[in-house]
Amino acid sequence: MHAAAPDNAPVIARVRTVLTGRSVPYSRPGSFSAIDKRPVPGAVRIDAAGLAGDEQGDRRVHGGPDKAVHVYPWAHYALWQAELGAPPLLQTPGAFGENLSVDALDETTVCLGDEWQIGSARFVVSQGRQPCWKLNDRFGVPDLARRVQDTGRTGWYLRVLAPGALRAGDAVRLLARPYPAWPLARIGALIRERVCAPAVLREVLALPLPPSWRKLFTQRLTHGQAESWEQRLWGSPAAPSAAA
Repeated sequence: MHAAAPDNAPVIARVRTVLTGRSVPYSRPGSFSAIDKRPVPGAVRIDAAGLAGDEQGDRRVHGGPDKAVHVYPWAHYALWQAELGAPPLLQTPGAFGENLSVDALDETTVCLGDEWQIGSARFVVSQGRQPCWKLNDRFGVPDLARRVQDTGRTGWYLRVLAPGALRAGDAVRLLARPYPAWPLARIGALIRERVCAPAVLREVLALPLPPSWRKLFTQRLTHGQAESWEQRLWGSPAAPSAAA
């Protein structure tokens, strides 16, 4: 039985597909990944660690409370199909390692700190995704992670506020929007455009950022320059200069 959301909580989207994956050896020696997510029928339990049965290949950069659930808009798939020639991966949800494929939302309409109810579970939007080189290898497109970052079609993560269960077809209800001026697209633009203006950085640091984003923006404020993306986007410090 789903816990009732407030009667006035608007439905802003619906879950198209719920997906989980197991960690397996990946494309490069010593690497593991659970990016290959598969649809799960019926109700799926969820707690602070994420969906039951879901794993992460590298817990240093994936998973944890602030990345418990990865959400990706289904509408982005048509755009990627147009750009990449409709590879088989893009025929069904899960290509980007998402746990929830959703309709009617994207990075411009979701704000940091939004609180949601899906099924009987409650969530908060914790951060946007910063894509990594595993997308390059998954699609066989050497610069796909950079393209995901540059387009802003990154998806985002949820932190679990109250455990419960959810399933495909569930409504996404907006319970609160404490930071309407901060859609994820705005924060993502600050990252990819290498913004280091102190006034802007102080403004974003006043938000309830996850530790990884707080560290990123604090270091920019301290050092006056942006971080390197080579390791994340290309998997090597000897990456092409375009990653800079």
